[in-house]
Amino acid sequence: MSFSAYHPIWSWLAAAFALLCLVTPVKAAEDSKLKPSRQAKRDTQAHTATSRLFQIVDIESLDLQNPEAACKSFALQGKPQKIKCALLILGGGMGGVAAALAATRGSGLDKVCLIEETAWLGGQMTSQGVSAPDENYWVESSGATKTYKELRHLIREHYRQLGAKDGGARFEPFLDPGNCWVSRIACEPKVALAQLEALLAPAISTNRLQIYSRYKAVAVKTERRHIKTVLCVNLDTGKFIEFAPKFCLDATELGELLALSQIPYVSGAEARSDTGDAPAPLEANCENVQDFTYPFVIELCPGQNHLIAKPPFYEEFKASGKFSLCGYRMFENAQVTSASASTSELLPFWQYRRLIASENFPASSFANDIAMINWESNDLRGQNIIDQPPQTVAKRLALGKALSLGFLYWLQTEAPRDDGGTGYPEFKLRADLTGSPDGLAKFPYIRESRRLKAQRTIVEKDIVVSNNANARAKSCHDSVGIGHYPVDIHGQQDIPGAGQSTRPFQIPASALVQNQIANFLPACKNIGTTHVSNGAFRLHPIEWAIGESAASLAVYSLKHKRAPWRLLRNRKILRQVQNNLVKEGAPLVWFDDLPPEDNAFAAGQYLAITGIMPPEKNSLAFR
Repeated sequence: MSFSAYHPIWSWLAAAFALLCLVTPVKAAEDSKLKPSRQAKRDTQAHTATSRLFQIVDIESLDLQNPEAACKSFALQGKPQKIKCALLILGGGMGGVAAALAATRGSGLDKVCLIEETAWLGGQMTSQGVSAPDENYWVESSGATKTYKELRHLIREHYRQLGAKDGGARFEPFLDPGNCWVSRIACEPKVALAQLEALLAPAISTNRLQIYSRYKAVAVKTERRHIKTVLCVNLDTGKFIEFAPKFCLDATELGELLALSQIPYVSGAEARSDTGDAPAPLEANCENVQDFTYPFVIELCPGQNHLIAKPPFYEEFKASGKFSLCGYRMFENAQVTSASASTSELLPFWQYRRLIASENFPASSFANDIAMINWESNDLRGQNIIDQPPQTVAKRLALGKALSLGFLYWLQTEAPRDDGGTGYPEFKLRADLTGSPDGLAKFPYIRESRRLKAQRTIVEKDIVVSNNANARAKSCHDSVGIGHYPVDIHGQQDIPGAGQSTRPFQIPASALVQNQIANFLPACKNIGTTHVSNGAFRLHPIEWAIGESAASLAVYSLKHKRAPWRLLRNRKILRQVQNNLVKEGAPLVWFDDLPPEDNAFAAGQYLAITGIMPPEKNSLAFR
């Protein structure tokens, strides 16, 4: 489904929804012309110039029938509680959890505070529902950090125990509980949450890590190029805490600390003349942000009827052609003939992000299949929530919920059945697995954040196959991690270019560093990428690697009292940081035969990144 296919209905659909919600959207001043960083600066100045009253959207509590209730106002009266810490991590998603692990392990920091606005840690793998992660071909061996692989091992071990229940088999080492075809591992969101908590438990038990769930940052005080305090509020109780950190990491899903700290950033699509990205539009458009999605989990219950009530705007979305299986069949392979008369095969829709294949388990564990639905039909397009008034954000999020529930209703009532007829009423919405009253993810799946204006911006040409003839993407001497994924853009595309293949690429430290605030680093999908290259950097293991490397840089910065940009200026110091990373099992150079568990891993990685033993140009092998 392209944007143009349902864009014509958008104006009156949004207007109708505003009437339903009794919300009058407040348009930001010259929003379409104002750069996001300038708008954020005005918003921050407005907060400091007026009373200590903050209006924010509590996304987790947003109700489709009453979205305006999620726009909460909190008044700070008197002095808030103050907490000092060595490191403050804002955001408990994949990057935030990885950062917390890296900052507290070994001889790390003694006091780290992690702030998360939802009740669940884990971000896109848990609260956002995408628990069939988007990974790379080498993830089982050398394509991820040691700690990310440990998370996957813990998930598998949980399901191995269930598989062994009642005398069942214990499975092979590379178990995929759902036998899905988008990933090499899948799980229920609550299981991923439990394993993430298990990884953090040692640091929590020794009080090196303190987690503050349901807190959100609302204001930042900077002084002499340093963040001095970050004011946070509890979204349930209204209690304020003012954190005084020595260093800050922004691992929020939308790069919120960038805006609060007035650190220059961009959002949406840059102009082609600014980045050189071929798929970029001729003119910049900060509203052209990737789609967000509310995934949901359903169980296949043969012979039962679990039909939900028809959600708002179902008929309008259906009339626009939004709901479709895109040529796939539900449980069978589909044959597709292209314009050139070549035939290809599409795997079953049901198995795309299936979380549990009941055939893998005894009936006492799982009687039925369970799948997560994250499809083009529930991607909400053209409804940017970055740098928008709270009422607009709430309205657009509610529209995203209506779209996802509409897709479920269509699957239950009108999707073509493999055996003839229409609709699968036997699909049961499993709200217990997402931990939300409406059965949708607690938080929308966010694909694009505010992005730091870093020392280096990673552009399309740095990573795509068409511009990199060797086995790897453009080499980065300051690499602090690796990643691999196609340029995957869900959203408006002015020129074809999304979906391009990439070479295995590196994460340069210079894409995490700016020159304005000395005690700040991004730790999520908010690093220095473009709208286009972000499509390859926003995935689970890459976000994890970014968080891990950001924390390692922060720890070194604190212990040696050097701003991150000073670390990068000195090649000797940079090598020390990189050496620390490889010792902890974080790959910096791509090899397909040198996993983090190998005894030669640290030495091999260090020899490669320093150029003493440069990698072969036409092979990923270390040999």
